[in-house]
Amino acid sequence: MILRTIAVAMTALFIAVTAQAQQAPQRTITKIAGDLYRFQNNFHVAVFLVTPEGVIATDPIDADAAKWLQDEVAQRFGVPIKYVVYSHHHQDHASGGQAFGDDVIFVGHSNMPKNIAGPHAGVRAPDLTFDDRMTLTLGGKTVELIHVGANHSDDMIAMHFPAERAVFTVDFISVKRLPFRNLGGAAIPDWVGSIRAIEAMDFDILVPGHGDMGTKADATDHRRYFEALITAVRDGMKAGKSLDALKQEISLPQYADWGAYKDWLPLNIEGVHAALSN
Repeated sequence: MILRTIAVAMTALFIAVTAQAQQAPQRTITKIAGDLYRFQNNFHVAVFLVTPEGVIATDPIDADAAKWLQDEVAQRFGVPIKYVVYSHHHQDHASGGQAFGDDVIFVGHSNMPKNIAGPHAGVRAPDLTFDDRMTLTLGGKTVELIHVGANHSDDMIAMHFPAERAVFTVDFISVKRLPFRNLGGAAIPDWVGSIRAIEAMDFDILVPGHGDMGTKADATDHRRYFEALITAVRDGMKAGKSLDALKQEISLPQYADWGAYKDWLPLNIEGVHAALSN
């Protein structure tokens, strides 16, 4: 009886430990180029630039991720985080900034303060805002902040690291993966213009906020996908076809090997249809 009780207890402990391990966040820091690093927290990605005077970081993601990154930066590089640049206001990228402390300067687009209300009220407000462009310089290193127009949100910032020839884009460009689900009421076709603005930049390395890294060619591929999708949906709408018919008929087979093609193409069609209907 005692042995059975012990066995049951050990089994329960094993299940609890296994469950905890499965829920533990997967975090990594990898070098992109020069002094630019990629921080991955589960399925979310941020980047940070190390300088002799401190670090320019990007999206905090959440409080636990922010604290973990701050500790790792201090241990690995021996300098503090001085700036945090928000890509946009959505909580899955922008929450948790308070964990960095009061000495860090937060930067966001000028549309961001009005957006961090209601469901986004927990996002720490930016200390500095700008309309079109802003350059941050720290320790002799530079990052160019560029508002590329409305896409996934109206306060989206692309971050260009000229010395590292890299661009960080969040939620409006993916590498060989369809845009997320039904696009969340995003601006269509303005989204295409945002991607064209990225294509016009001088860079080699594309770092999205989710998924794999790529190149400028991947930004062009993503823009062409959007153009093909918008054309197909618009043509179908002009022909009087219903949304259900469009979701059944539009296939875009040239992108069939992209991530989430089967699950998200009908939702992408839905999102474009909603945008073009307004």
